[in-house]
Amino acid sequence: MEKINAIITGVGGYVPDYVLTNEELSRMVDTNDEWIMTRVGIKERRILTEEGLGTSYMARKAAKQLLKKTGVDPDTIDALIVTTSTADYKFPSTASIVLGKLGLKNAFAFDYWAACCGFLYTLDTAAAMIKSGRCKKIIVIGADKMSSVVDYKDRSTCPLFGDGAAAVLVEATTEENVGVMDAHFRTDGKGLPFLHLKAGGSVCPPSYFTVDHRLHYLYQEGRTVFRYAVTNMSDDCALIAERNGLDKDNIAYVVPHQANMRIIEAVAKRLDLPMDKVLVNIEHMGNTSAATIPLALWEYENKLKKGDNIILTAFGAGFVHGASYLKWAYNGCDVASQAK
Repeated sequence: MEKINAIITGVGGYVPDYVLTNEELSRMVDTNDEWIMTRVGIKERRILTEEGLGTSYMARKAAKQLLKKTGVDPDTIDALIVTTSTADYKFPSTASIVLGKLGLKNAFAFDYWAACCGFLYTLDTAAAMIKSGRCKKIIVIGADKMSSVVDYKDRSTCPLFGDGAAAVLVEATTEENVGVMDAHFRTDGKGLPFLHLKAGGSVCPPSYFTVDHRLHYLYQEGRTVFRYAVTNMSDDCALIAERNGLDKDNIAYVVPHQANMRIIEAVAKRLDLPMDKVLVNIEHMGNTSAATIPLALWEYENKLKKGDNIILTAFGAGFVHGASYLKWAYNGCDVASQAK
């Protein structure tokens, strides 16, 4: 029996039209472009402003583009997984809403919560489902409407985040030495005090008190999160590289979670990689949480070539962190030209 591998065969994406610039933010809170760029490297971010639209809207848009680009028959999709921290509702799952809107007839759907590491963890889960032989085609979507949980009176966090979604098609193949090759994931478990959204869950349900005291917004202790992120993302990438014989000469690209430009630069330095081997879109996208890595793959898809060694890495609330190793399965420029 031939071994089954799991490969990404296409990427779709969506970001809202509205661009929130640093100049506009400076009229909302005590900040400015120089302060933001120096500390995090973000100049603008996309915001979903239309009333009544949530994460599922962006996820559906990304998935529709993916289906169109790949030409895959929707009836052949076995599963759809959405990873998000900003679900439309507590229940039903955002994935079930997306599946219904897409009209997928033969698939099951569920959400996966792992904060900013969500795409890495979900991709690995999908790959395992493919390699088991139980599924042949799975859509994995990273999507977050971070503007829905950001306090635009808090200058330390509101410049960081944006909205967006991206989707990948994960398929089965018997081709050797290609696809999702390896992964290393860990959870620290000590991160609650430093990065959380206090109200809205079962510990602290919504009330007049939680609303009046602005407890439904993201809280982050920036210095602690920064320190943990630099250490763990760098260590995870180094471990993945070492055990797979990867180095600065044979790594095509690193795709890091887009949280802070200084974190990204630290990871590149640890791997001794030039920045032109690091896929970065933080300056014009901001931190879109679970969407950052697939959005970077979407934006740079035409640069990716079959056989490229790619390392993905992320860090998020929990603390959760990890790195994955992909051997890219197709020439992205060919797909991009076919989609036009």
